[in-house]
Amino acid sequence: QVQLAESGGGLVQTGGSLRLSCAASGRTFSTYAMGWFRQAPGKEREFVARIRWSGGRPDYADSVKGRFTISKDNAKNTVYLQMNSLKPEDAAVYYCAAVRGTVPSGAYYLDASYGYWGQGTQVTVSS
Repeated sequence: QVQLAESGGGLVQTGGSLRLSCAASGRTFSTYAMGWFRQAPGKEREFVARIRWSGGRPDYADSVKGRFTISKDNAKNTVYLQMNSLKPEDAAVYYCAAVRGTVPSGAYYLDASYGYWGQGTQVTVSS
């Protein structure tokens, strides 16, 4: 099992940057695929980004492509989400998610594909 704890959220102006961190417990972190999701008030939780357990090319939602970067540091048991050029529509609670092994290529954007979740961190973007 793995436990996840997000941090790094906060208030930022439009065009600003934030880096979210997700610290994971457990000695087998390197075998987990990781994802970031977000949920704005009144909306469903949506996929933001994911990185395979083996690294490689990440995948991003079209809405964040070119602005957000996901990365994974197995030595620190941490996954990051660097968010640049933030927009008001990026405001949401951001959740870190994990699943051991490989997520099917057609399902990585589904929250049901991930078995472990953090408590979330709030990101607010002022216009």
